[in-house]
Amino acid sequence: MQNLKYSIFLLMFLFAVKVDAQKESAIQNQKPYVSQVWQSDKGDGTYTNPILYADYSDPDVIRVGNHYYMTASSFNCTPGLPILHSTDLVNWEIINFALQKQVPEEVFNVPQHSKGVWAPAIRFHKNEFYIYWGDPDYGVYMVKTKDIYGKWEEPILVMEGKGIIDPCPFWENDNAYLIHAWAGSRAGINSLLTINKMNSEGTKVIDEGKNVFDGHDKHHTMEGPKLYKKAGYYYILAPAGGVENGWQVAMRSKNIYGPYEDKVVLEQGSTKINGPHQGAWVTSSDDNSWFLHFQDQGVYGRVLHLQPMKWKDNWPVMGKDFDGNGIGEPVASYSKPFSKIQSTIRNPAESDEFNDGKPGLQWQWYANGYVKWSAQIPGTNYLRLFAMSLKNEPNLWNVPNLLLQKLPAPNFTATTKVKLTTEWNTAGKKAGLLLMGQSYSYVAIVFHDDKYWVQQVIAENAVNGEQEKIIEEKPLLSNEVQLRMKITAPEAHCQFSYSENGIDFIEIGKPAKAQKDLWIAAKIGIFATSLNNVRMGGYADFDWFRITK
Repeated sequence: MQNLKYSIFLLMFLFAVKVDAQKESAIQNQKPYVSQVWQSDKGDGTYTNPILYADYSDPDVIRVGNHYYMTASSFNCTPGLPILHSTDLVNWEIINFALQKQVPEEVFNVPQHSKGVWAPAIRFHKNEFYIYWGDPDYGVYMVKTKDIYGKWEEPILVMEGKGIIDPCPFWENDNAYLIHAWAGSRAGINSLLTINKMNSEGTKVIDEGKNVFDGHDKHHTMEGPKLYKKAGYYYILAPAGGVENGWQVAMRSKNIYGPYEDKVVLEQGSTKINGPHQGAWVTSSDDNSWFLHFQDQGVYGRVLHLQPMKWKDNWPVMGKDFDGNGIGEPVASYSKPFSKIQSTIRNPAESDEFNDGKPGLQWQWYANGYVKWSAQIPGTNYLRLFAMSLKNEPNLWNVPNLLLQKLPAPNFTATTKVKLTTEWNTAGKKAGLLLMGQSYSYVAIVFHDDKYWVQQVIAENAVNGEQEKIIEEKPLLSNEVQLRMKITAPEAHCQFSYSENGIDFIEIGKPAKAQKDLWIAAKIGIFATSLNNVRMGGYADFDWFRITK
């Protein structure tokens, strides 16, 4: 009987390994998406930074076998906790989301700007993937799965409390720990790192915790800690100094609770890379170390850089020590990490043909998604968004059914083809191409006075409830139009245009300037809405959405 059980277990294990291998092979063999507007891989064995010119804030990365997996903050946008995959740390693609809806769901059914998922940590432990994140208002949550490409389990509240942020788990033998930081806005204290014990399953904190590092004297705004162990030392890697102009700190101790020595290991120095910090240490399959971190680029968000990482006297040295002061500085380019799998140039998806009537993985709603917002019927080759009522909102700031994605590069053009059906010839319906932030602008097709029009609209200071203003509108010959925005650096200025024949584009309105959201970059996307005081109905069919130079 014992041999039979073992044989069954072995067969199941081998089957699981085969399925995983087949899945990874299928994904690897898919035709990769290659961006027209940003590529880090130079095709000659080198790469340039940033590796991703998009707002993947607070990244964390692990390697499992020959594959790397990354997640990042998603704040109020859903689905949340994006999962990206790479075989070389340079070429990345979006493969999944770990969090379909944010909890408590009733809270996050409307946009909760700057709240939600902060600074997650991803780990692989006992053949399961874990992600922990801090919600500054509710505490530390965890989700896990055995299949990173599949469905993740429901969130578990591991540690309840306000202002507990940036958690990272650490397992050693039968002991489980959780290190975290504190948000001053909720906890009344910051620049402090605390370690708690968890149960062995990592589902519950079981003690009050111990403070292990106080950054007030030298490292103000200490946050985002990641806990590792190497050569008998426990290492805490954590950013300090704030998002825009901070630095990366390494701390080490022979005891997990300290005391910890500290050392600045990455700074801007003589480079143009401001605030290089907050990220992940990962080793490539040839046992070399790398550090992936963000750089705050204002309206474009927190873009990602990859630094070579060496060890000297049991301290990490990130990037290159250009000025000889013992502190690393970011490199502009470098040789790609060693990979046992032949990698090809591939990038996170940007354009979308809306095959099978649904959006790709690059898209997120502004709050928890709702099935009634879009049709998503298999076999259709367009995305149908229903014109949902604005209710009594003065602008789009608190509207959840905005379908958005990250700005992909400093300079790019976004174009979409849309057909608006009003139903009942009712005025007050519109569908558009949106540049979203605390102030925003869009170009949209609308219906009024028994005619279709194209409008450019701007909402200055939308965050504080200011009304939208129509800058210019022009009549259309039909209910179908192509809408376009052209974004140019350095401050993401935007010029809108439209075309009725798909060839000749006519500028409309005046140039707009993108603005950040709260804690996230500006975003681009599409929407369909209806005024509150008109008959329900109406929808917009978006044929495709394309990012080009």
